[in-house]
Amino acid sequence: MYKASDKICDLMSHEEDAIQIISRFGLTMGVGDQTIEQVCEAHGVHTPTFLAIVNYKVFKKRAIPADIDIPTLQRYLRNAHTYFLDFRLPRLRRALIEAIIPADPTTKIPGLILRCYDEFAEEIRTHIEHENEGEYDAHIQDDQRITDKLTEIKKLIIKYYPSDKGERLSVTGYRLPVTYQLISVMSDLWHTEQDFADHCAIEDDILRPALTNTYSPTRLHRHKPDTEELSDRERDVLIQVVRGLSNKEIADVLCISTHTVISHRKNIVRKLNIHSTAGLTIYAIVNRLLDINDFE
Repeated sequence: MYKASDKICDLMSHEEDAIQIISRFGLTMGVGDQTIEQVCEAHGVHTPTFLAIVNYKVFKKRAIPADIDIPTLQRYLRNAHTYFLDFRLPRLRRALIEAIIPADPTTKIPGLILRCYDEFAEEIRTHIEHENEGEYDAHIQDDQRITDKLTEIKKLIIKYYPSDKGERLSVTGYRLPVTYQLISVMSDLWHTEQDFADHCAIEDDILRPALTNTYSPTRLHRHKPDTEELSDRERDVLIQVVRGLSNKEIADVLCISTHTVISHRKNIVRKLNIHSTAGLTIYAIVNRLLDINDFE
């Protein structure tokens, strides 16, 4: 575990997560041989709170100290919000467009993947807006749903992105495989997923207990179930969902109850681990449940 007397340059040079942490606490580079405590005091940062975040992220340390300074922690979280909304998400979207849109123009898969990303980004924006308004009572499963959507985007690219073995001209004039850019985007998606999951865990395991003076660790990682095969009736429901029908309209078409439709839809999401309509559309197209020309 890192201590207040440790040199902050050692922390920053050995731990990848530390670079993000210091920026969100308002600390800077050019620290020389100063200790963590010296740098924190120079910037008005509560040292035990800084160490709590560092050791939680680096070592997954669950024994959170009792002397958390809530204003310091809230500043850290607000700076993280700014980073996600104003830098990470827009930058990732631009990189995603550059990597997937030049694919085979006859397929609509890249556009649907981008739509999935936009749905994910909007979920994060709403989540952060609620937190900025002081609403920290959201259920943990809501945070998990957001990270699940990002996992879903990765899987959609891995499973269904059109094969492309072409080349592109790099900024240095060399011709590079198009897969290089896609691999870079996948790495960014992975880091974003981990970063946001850790962000939510800090809220759940440090901020909320600090606000109530209780500590009840919730989770750092969750096991995600493997996908299962859909039944014939679930495929029928999926087709109608992708076509844009409401639950009542699906019930009328398939001659079943609305309650049964809702039950099938829950099973579809659980089995496929796909939560967005765009993602379900990709699944239906790739598995030839519907023809791609049926969609605008």
